[in-house]
Amino acid sequence: MKKMLGLSVFLALAPLAQAADLEAGKARAATVCAACHGANGVSVSDTIPNLAAQRAGYLEAQLKAFKDGTRKAAGTTSPTAIMAAMAAQLSADDIANVAAYFAAQPGAAAGTKSAQLPNVAKTYVTFPEGYKDSFVKYHTISFPATRQVRYYYANKVAVAAAKAGKPLPDGSVLFAEVYSAKLDADKKPVAGGDGNFVAEKLVAYTAMARDAGWGNNIPEMLRNENWNYAIFTTDKQHQAGVNQAVCLGCHKPLDKVSYTFTLKQLADAK
Repeated sequence: MKKMLGLSVFLALAPLAQAADLEAGKARAATVCAACHGANGVSVSDTIPNLAAQRAGYLEAQLKAFKDGTRKAAGTTSPTAIMAAMAAQLSADDIANVAAYFAAQPGAAAGTKSAQLPNVAKTYVTFPEGYKDSFVKYHTISFPATRQVRYYYANKVAVAAAKAGKPLPDGSVLFAEVYSAKLDADKKPVAGGDGNFVAEKLVAYTAMARDAGWGNNIPEMLRNENWNYAIFTTDKQHQAGVNQAVCLGCHKPLDKVSYTFTLKQLADAK
């Protein structure tokens, strides 16, 4: 009888002992999730899903899958890769608490945006007119998944720092021309003599640049020191509907290499 009574007490208390901590979830979400998904689960962008009012079990399962690699990333810049990097910062308790917290939030009304949107939507990066005359072309990358090829340029400030083995300082600008690849009769990209895809049509430009104070209003969990990011159309205008949340999240783990994927190539620039 005593054993059965003890078991009954244990079973009665177990759910309470294992219950998620909503306040802890709120605090953790503020440091890892809020800059993209919003403090209350209302995202900063139409391309980022709302988490408010999602089922806790579903959210917990997805976070675990990101953390353990069950959800595979299609490249280092994919949303899955970014989520994997974020989920890696969460313990099992964090995951349960964050999932429960977002599940407890009211669903977002149509058209609602996170209050943090202005902090990640605004970029100080402007189009670097005359870059072909003053920048150094230092790298080329082919992207099979998108059938594109990109040509990378950097200003002299960035090149000098990279060659000296120093972190890229304020005033650095890295810039890329994005081209669709020429396709053969089977719709496969054609490779040139250098092994990279043959460029056919300019489709966009991308840029990352930094200057004093540019990171001040970006949430710490996404801040890349003073780096800002931008995508430009072929007529050199900021691409509509783009915010920096995805770029910041993708580059965040690269703090040891000046938040760039191509620091080695930059240091080897001719």
